Amino acid sequence: MTLIKSISGIRGTIGGKPSENLTPLDAVKFAAAYGIWLKEYSKKEKLKVVIGRDARLSGEMIQNIVVSTLVGLGIDVIDLDLSTTPTVEIAVPLEAADGGIILTASHNPKQWNALKLLNEKGEFLDAEQGAKILAIADKEEFVFSEVDDLGTILRNDSYIDIHIDEVLNLSLVDKEVIKAAKFKVVVDGVNSTGGIAIPKLLEELGVEVVKLYCEPTGHFPHNPEPLKEHLGDISALVIKEKADFGIVVDPDVDRLAFISNDGEMFGEEYTLVACADYVLGKTKGNTVSNLSSSRALRDITEKHGGTYEAAAVGEVNVVTKMKATNAVIGGEGNGGIIYPESHYGRDSLVGSALFLMLMAEKGGTVAELRASYPSYFMSKKKIQLTPGLDVDGILVAMADKYKDEEISTIDGVKIDFAENWVHLRKSNTEPIIRIYTEAKSQAEADKLADRVISEIKEVAGL
Repeated sequence: MTLIKSISGIRGTIGGKPSENLTPLDAVKFAAAYGIWLKEYSKKEKLKVVIGRDARLSGEMIQNIVVSTLVGLGIDVIDLDLSTTPTVEIAVPLEAADGGIILTASHNPKQWNALKLLNEKGEFLDAEQGAKILAIADKEEFVFSEVDDLGTILRNDSYIDIHIDEVLNLSLVDKEVIKAAKFKVVVDGVNSTGGIAIPKLLEELGVEVVKLYCEPTGHFPHNPEPLKEHLGDISALVIKEKADFGIVVDPDVDRLAFISNDGEMFGEEYTLVACADYVLGKTKGNTVSNLSSSRALRDITEKHGGTYEAAAVGEVNVVTKMKATNAVIGGEGNGGIIYPESHYGRDSLVGSALFLMLMAEKGGTVAELRASYPSYFMSKKKIQLTPGLDVDGILVAMADKYKDEEISTIDGVKIDFAENWVHLRKSNTEPIIRIYTEAKSQAEADKLADRVISEIKEVAGL
């Protein structure tokens, strides 16, 4: 049980003691801190905030608390109710709102929830803004509105449909081209809002949809992080249904993974590679991903004549780098597609449409497409943090140990070897050290990760 405060938002487990977990009191405190910061930041008399949530079990409770807290501050709320992270992101500017809050713990299990905070562009706050909100929350010097100045609540449950229309209107998405390909696709919505949004989008595009876990009950049928070890059911169903491929999303629909026609993982890292391949083939330009993402994106970008750059982990860092380099597409290797023509946020609806266009134009199978890309294999492991563990000291020691290699310290420590790399960093969303490696074979990637874990334990005296 824990409460984590970071630039990714305020995230914690439901129940337990205030300030140790995400309790109703903590939800009030951080929602109020955001509202007070927003008043100072926007310098406006009357504010409007968009709220949406995934389908997790605690969602309605947290939503009611957050909405009522903002109303108590005199802020008007547009309540999207069941929604997706990218849907809330596009709703903020469309509604000319001053900010937004998404109630979701993303890929975390059902006991978790979180407040993800957006600015007036529908983009995540930067570290400095997040720090100001945390400082306001710590002081707890809240002043709420008097009765005549309370905010109002407007329910609007049409935004998933509006979001789908926005995707259909993208210049590189042609509904008729996709419809003519007569795709059959299995969708695993992990019993959250992806089970609403993705099938609706695919049906609009003329795709035959086979639904798996698409009821938004919040009872996740498997670990909601879209990794191979959690996706046996959809892999089997893709083969059984003789589907062209499968689509898997996390509970808030900002991470996208594909299952190839042979039931194998396309690879979360290759979601961005494939979408970038399609976009760069139509629009010359640059790409950005984070330090923990595959080298394959760099290879594809350079093949199309563009320049690739790496940002620190965290969507806000990738977006900042994308804007600085005028990137035409970017994202994160965990299946997050950021396509600026739509908006600066990870969006599984946009990614699904771009991938369908790529497949419709290329022909062949998804397995053949995957085989056509540079072949890298990743290992993603973690070490659970214990109280008193000096993470910063461990990272410094590891950087020193490999000081003769190419080192980046903009986000933890990344060590680039000639044939592979390892990235060590403290997670923003869980009490762990993440150890990501990439190599030319799975065995090599796993071996490198295990070696580094042993070295970390030796340094830490574990």
